[in-house]
Amino acid sequence: MTAQPPPPQSTRARVLVPFGIVTLIWGSTWLVIRDQLGVVPPSWSVSYRFLVAGVALLAWSVIRREPGRIDTRGYAFAAALGLAQFVLNFNFVYRAEQFITSGLVAVVFALLLIPNSLFGRIFLGQRMGRQLVIGSAVAMAGVALLFLHEVRSDSHGPVRALTGIGLTLCAILSASSANVMQGTATAKRYPMLRTTAIAMLMGGAFDALWAWFTVGPPVMEWRIGYVAGILYLGLAASALAFPLYFGVIRIIGPAKSAYSSVIVPVIAMALSTVFEGYRWSPLTVGGALLAAVGLVIALTARRPNR
Repeated sequence: MTAQPPPPQSTRARVLVPFGIVTLIWGSTWLVIRDQLGVVPPSWSVSYRFLVAGVALLAWSVIRREPGRIDTRGYAFAAALGLAQFVLNFNFVYRAEQFITSGLVAVVFALLLIPNSLFGRIFLGQRMGRQLVIGSAVAMAGVALLFLHEVRSDSHGPVRALTGIGLTLCAILSASSANVMQGTATAKRYPMLRTTAIAMLMGGAFDALWAWFTVGPPVMEWRIGYVAGILYLGLAASALAFPLYFGVIRIIGPAKSAYSSVIVPVIAMALSTVFEGYRWSPLTVGGALLAAVGLVIALTARRPNR
């Protein structure tokens, strides 16, 4: 049997460049989200973020004159995507950070790899080759070491830790559902930028309705750090990062795309070292190295077969 040729250089660039940008941006968001907690209820912060993101992305779609139209089925798809990705996922994440550290949330979120792989196999028929399985095992061993260190160093006690971890697991399932939706034929039928922008706007509106119903009228904090955080999370971490990430999913599938969630905790901890005085231990160093090695092994595997 002849060996399959490696993917063209152009395909590698279409994956690695956006993958790197998304990973760097999302590795920094955990600190910013942590700063958002306090005066403004989490649901309102999530709503502001995705309303800003949706407006910006829709404007960019118009400027680019993105081809294609969205019919009734497309709007229903955008609504489902918005509910899973921009309502449930982020409301769970923001609340999880009220119970556990941002680093631990980032570490637990690396488990996104597991449901993405399983859902991709069930709903998209994408097989996990041996190299992808080996890379996954190595990376998850690294995540386990990071997780062990975070749990040991958490001073909040088991109840708060388990509550935060449970909320993060709910966020993972929501995000994974949205990830797999991007790999379907329905997603590829509609213009990605405009569909994602509509999903963000619908998600932001759902978030606002939920916030008003549960915590009352809008609350705003005019502190420079908070406003700048909303703009960063809305423009860079959402309007820029999500279309790049969804594009990667459409090329290599949700399983391999989820490796961004494996390397993100390492970046989050590195930033925490600089800004929060985070101290590395042998466990965290070993975990970071294993996660990186697993990432390299998995990303060099062939694209999943359909």
